[in-house]
Amino acid sequence: MQIYAVKLTVFAIIVCLEQIVSIASYRLFQYQLILKLTDHMAQKGSPHSPFILALDVGTLSTRAFVYDQFGRVHGSASKPVQLHQLSEVQIEQDPLEIIDSLFEVMTAVLREPHIQEAGLGAAGLSTQRSSIVAWDKETGQPLTPVLSWQDRRAAEYLRPLAKHASKIKNQSGLFLSPHYGASKLRWCIDHYPELQPSSNGNPSTSPYVFGPLASFILYHLLQKNPHTVDHVNASRTQLFDLEQRTWSPDLLEIFNLTGDRLPNCQPTQFDYGLIKDTTIPLMAVNGDQNAAIHGLGPLDTETFIINIGTGAFILLPTGNHPIHHPRLLASIANSKNDSATYVLEGTVNGAGAAIKWAADQWGEPDLSRQLEGWLQKVENPPIFVNTIGGLGSPLWEEGPPPAFYPADGTLAEKAVAVVESIIFLIQINLETMTHTGQDVKRIRISGGLAEIDGVCQLLADISQRLVIRSEERQSTSRGIAWLAGKPNHDWNNLEEDFFLPTPNKPLQLRYRSFSNRLGWS
Repeated sequence: MQIYAVKLTVFAIIVCLEQIVSIASYRLFQYQLILKLTDHMAQKGSPHSPFILALDVGTLSTRAFVYDQFGRVHGSASKPVQLHQLSEVQIEQDPLEIIDSLFEVMTAVLREPHIQEAGLGAAGLSTQRSSIVAWDKETGQPLTPVLSWQDRRAAEYLRPLAKHASKIKNQSGLFLSPHYGASKLRWCIDHYPELQPSSNGNPSTSPYVFGPLASFILYHLLQKNPHTVDHVNASRTQLFDLEQRTWSPDLLEIFNLTGDRLPNCQPTQFDYGLIKDTTIPLMAVNGDQNAAIHGLGPLDTETFIINIGTGAFILLPTGNHPIHHPRLLASIANSKNDSATYVLEGTVNGAGAAIKWAADQWGEPDLSRQLEGWLQKVENPPIFVNTIGGLGSPLWEEGPPPAFYPADGTLAEKAVAVVESIIFLIQINLETMTHTGQDVKRIRISGGLAEIDGVCQLLADISQRLVIRSEERQSTSRGIAWLAGKPNHDWNNLEEDFFLPTPNKPLQLRYRSFSNRLGWS
């Protein structure tokens, strides 16, 4: 009777919500919410199963989480890592600092007595995408720094390749951009003596290899020091055939690279081997954004998935075949030995990076903490042309210098303008994705900025869609744990916040003004 009473309460709430938002959209949520109640009660007293270790190597920190078979956290550790900005376009990290941080957080959670008692049945690794590094295959010592996904120093290498842009996009799913790995690898070969041909013109005899950051991590993380990488991280080099799921001879030739220095490619769900000094098998490797969309389990083709971190990423699952859109990216969501699922992807370079830019410009290190209050108070902010890190999809250009219109305004007004610019760039991507014919009913949001209620409400108002935020903020680690553990049920058992769209004409007018300044209409 208690379960039945709770179900009736939930149903009554849903009926009220259906009066505000379409009934069709909420039937799915009605069913899911009732299932959550029964699932939660069924899980109490469930027999103990081995835990799942999730390792997440992000841009600014490395994290380890331990989950049970129902997606509940039983341990965590985090370690910050440094990002070195040498210039506006040169952004690096120390490869060994990243490796040290990974083993530090992993050791911290593995020493917990209750985790040792339960045991770990599988592990998964998620990493920042599009970052690359070269290293000595025999010693594991790095020969270059990590060139961050934000690094754009190799832009000049791409200008002569513009004539191949269509072929590159069709095979890799990516636009010609210095953010991806191919031009960075080419730059490293030309600038680091250890990677260059010998004086007689023969290829270098140095036992060096290179690849995505994930491949360097796998070399150090796993027994036998393999030179391997997953399909998703391989694809962000722009040298990977998205549908054949292997290195592309055509793309290697275009970028004047050879495949013998690159890692072997494996599915994202794959037995990669045992983690060093343990008996824990690594059963999944994926890029951070692609892992994040699996945080609740199986993908939903009627939901936009947005993760707002240093950059913002907008993903829409498209099933077993990629959609090749002229202004958006295609990417692998997950792959197995004989199949793959794909997503349509949009990118915003200036998300958290724009907040950091503003904090640095104004000397306000606590800027982020004040945003929630300012979003509630400021009614008429200026327009901020957000070109921090260059314009991502669907514009794909550097854009004009960052600027406020009008230039005057209080600190609070300008800070809100920066936040709105992030939402506006996301909305441009949402509108572009809508034109593919996908029937999308809702938005799921995660990431650091998503913790601010005002950000979620702005997104609901500008998109006129329901925005859902789960209580679990670490969607990347949760997603890679779900992929690694392969539970036979979803993990959609979290408390959720719902942000309903409301009319907001001033916001819509500012959005149109913002779009016009970028030449987008």
